Amino acid sequence: MAVVGLTGGIATGKSTVSTLFKSRQIPVIDADVLAREVVQPGTKGLTQIVASFGSEVLFPDGTLDRKKLGAIIFNNEVKRKKLNSIIHPAVSRAILWNVFLCWLRGEKLCVVDVPLLIEGGLWKWMGKVVVVYCSADIQLQRLMTRDNSSREDASARLNSQLPIAQKVEYADIVLDNSGTVQDLEQQVRLCLVKLERIAGWSWRLSWLFPPFALVSMLWTLGWRSVKRSRRQSRGPFKGI
Repeated sequence: MAVVGLTGGIATGKSTVSTLFKSRQIPVIDADVLAREVVQPGTKGLTQIVASFGSEVLFPDGTLDRKKLGAIIFNNEVKRKKLNSIIHPAVSRAILWNVFLCWLRGEKLCVVDVPLLIEGGLWKWMGKVVVVYCSADIQLQRLMTRDNSSREDASARLNSQLPIAQKVEYADIVLDNSGTVQDLEQQVRLCLVKLERIAGWSWRLSWLFPPFALVSMLWTLGWRSVKRSRRQSRGPFKGI
């Protein structure tokens, strides 16, 4: 089974691409959804958060008050890192479990939608990485329109993130969303053709014979790491 990491920058159109994959019956594992699930009442994640930040981060019904927690970690690097040390491993385990379920169902490929795929290092575990890109100017204009924000506020949000141009350097496939929705849909169709070709016939053998899946995964990860290092030394990737 081909495991595909999907990422992008704020307002580049990653969510649109994720929706397009879903509309074509491709299983999408959404890290944002999992991040909410791993801190539901009764979970280990929420228990650890309460132990670290106190019961004041809970609503009366026992659910997490995200706004209050956000205020606690705002401009506090130590507390932010503590929260990340709780959330990120829990989300990673949930992603791994969902990937396993996809393999168990005999899926040919699955997409792992992670906003911080590059920053968090999860890209290393993806068979292929797809980055949704648009130019910095378009990204800024879209963010201002979407959030009804000023140029200064939108620029500050963009500057707080890894530039999309740097994310592109990690990509195996780049979807350029600088044009129309129709242009993007065509690129997604071509992307799926390419990914299904990459999955080939081996996905069925991996499903029927698990040791082959393990060997294939280790070989793919090793070769991909070497290949990506060579490509990065030559500069950014081109889109479809």
